[in-house]
Amino acid sequence: MLPDLFSDESRNEVLGPGAAILGGFALDVTDDLIAQVRAMSAFSSFRNMETRGGKRMSVAMFNCGSLGWVSDRSGYRYDAIDPETGTPWPALSPLFLDLAARAADALGYDDFVPDACLVNRYIPGSRLSLHQDMDEQDHGAPIVSVSLGLPATFLWGGLERSIRPSRYRLVHGDVVVWGGPSRMIFHGVDELKNGDHPATGALRYNLTFRKAR
Repeated sequence: MLPDLFSDESRNEVLGPGAAILGGFALDVTDDLIAQVRAMSAFSSFRNMETRGGKRMSVAMFNCGSLGWVSDRSGYRYDAIDPETGTPWPALSPLFLDLAARAADALGYDDFVPDACLVNRYIPGSRLSLHQDMDEQDHGAPIVSVSLGLPATFLWGGLERSIRPSRYRLVHGDVVVWGGPSRMIFHGVDELKNGDHPATGALRYNLTFRKAR
């Protein structure tokens, strides 16, 4: 059962069982989130990782937390060490942990403590194709995804890639949470359109909190 925050007056939207968009949930902390992203990227820089098939991703990324998601020709995995620096990823800050826990709790996922956060940076023209978050050992924990900056079109599909996805507009401060029966839904982000946001300029950041182990 979804909580009372899903009223007629809210901008929240149910995606499916155990999944919803929390409209503006992070708005009160967006400036601090962006400041921390920029500070951490000075230590673990944004990079366009390579896929297993040898293609370069259009979305640039880095990680924070005790584990970080890594992609290269050897495959997809979580690693405690940033392969570019040879040192651990930046730590998950109390602000990040608090936001992830509060958003998960809003959908009834109690005591969510992520150990990884993938930070994505989108520029106009970049996109994220339909995929499942399947490299985590713990599929019982939800995914919490925070949108910052330029608006984007979120693609929400089904349990098979062939299912045509629905399209949802995500704006600055929105948070998407999915877990339970929806944990393995195929999802993605359509090509980012040109724009200029007062907080990020011509960029969109996305924070994806996960319990990898």
